[in-house]
Amino acid sequence: MTELTRATEDQRLSGAELSEAWRILDAGERVDGFRLLSPTEGEEFFLALSAHDQFELMAALTPAERKLWVRLLAPDDAADLLQEAPEAERPALMALFDEPTRREVTTLLAYAEDDAGGLMSPRFARVRPEMSVDEAILYLRKQASQKLELETIYYAYVLDNQQRLLGVVSFRDLFRAKGASAVRDVMHTDLVSVPENMDQEAVGRLFAQHDLVALPVVDSEGRMKGIVTFDDIVDVVQEEATEDIHKIGGSQALDAPYLEVGLPSMVRKRAVWLAVLFLGEMLTATALGFYVDEIERAAILAVFMPLIISSGGNSGSQASTLVIRAMALSEVRLRDWARVLRREIASGLALGLILAAIGFLRIVLGHELGGKYGEHFLLLGATIGLSLLSVVLWGSLAGAMLPFLLRKLRFDPASASAPLVATIVDVTGLIGYFSLASWLLRGTLL
Repeated sequence: MTELTRATEDQRLSGAELSEAWRILDAGERVDGFRLLSPTEGEEFFLALSAHDQFELMAALTPAERKLWVRLLAPDDAADLLQEAPEAERPALMALFDEPTRREVTTLLAYAEDDAGGLMSPRFARVRPEMSVDEAILYLRKQASQKLELETIYYAYVLDNQQRLLGVVSFRDLFRAKGASAVRDVMHTDLVSVPENMDQEAVGRLFAQHDLVALPVVDSEGRMKGIVTFDDIVDVVQEEATEDIHKIGGSQALDAPYLEVGLPSMVRKRAVWLAVLFLGEMLTATALGFYVDEIERAAILAVFMPLIISSGGNSGSQASTLVIRAMALSEVRLRDWARVLRREIASGLALGLILAAIGFLRIVLGHELGGKYGEHFLLLGATIGLSLLSVVLWGSLAGAMLPFLLRKLRFDPASASAPLVATIVDVTGLIGYFSLASWLLRGTLL
């Protein structure tokens, strides 16, 4: 039994202390610790939890406690919580909300989770263009008093009678304007908005591009549906980056923090890619089978196989990682494939020449110091050097072009993982290495 479970009612725990211990506590200990927080700290702690942790905490609370805490959530956060719950448990959770929130959450759940509509909050500050500045300020104060979520009050959005978005006015502009001025005279019409079906990654790029704290979401007819705030998109960017990193590493994306993923799920998500890569590497053994005679006659060639394989795989992994990240940041688009190809040809040749020189010197110095490469050491050095040049060039091209191919086929470019690229380059690199060796060394070592 931990100190948390031995604490008495008159003892208080800080949110920072509970947050630090949260990951190592079981469900019962988390509830005990949460109940030791003061009301203010409890509210702050609960709202700071991820939707996954909020749901797990809710599942361990009493029905009365659930109703108390769930009503603190903004509609978009409530929708995230419901998406964490199994389908059978959602109606019971939905019943905990008041009627207005229930309607808002139902609307949000109709959108795809990774669309702007699924991220937005339907609660935002709104005014009419014909209002005076004084009337607008009074109306905004009234909205705030009706528990409009404070996190959404950055700008006031100007809507017409059909709820179409006409413009936006900052609170600063309202307070600086003359009270008798009309809102339409102080609003900005050159605003940035996003369609309700825009992908969350594209929304994130707009935030970065325009340095905004909130973006209005509109439907196909220009009617405003809600806003996406900066703190919402920060979570999305983190999730997307985590997913891409998992894929680049050769694994399916985890759907929970690492230490909270069950062992069967962890094995399943990693085994699929490992099996695919293993089957790919079996082609390496098949390729080697065609060159058994060459290896028997010149066993020294086998010594340099790991050098050739790793160099090609490393260059391919570098190129794929750079291109995938550039695509994620919209620095590179599908139409840029030819420019990337030219750059990688130049880069691959330069990098290949560097490694080829190092490999050739390795053979020459090894012969001078040990004399173990025989009288044809220069030909062997040339074979290793040219093989390194070709495999590094090929690895760079394969690693750079594979993400473009996947994007063209409408797959996630991050699926061009470093292990996948390395596997492809391993097989083809070995074929190139032994083919080159057969040509250069025939009549000497072979």
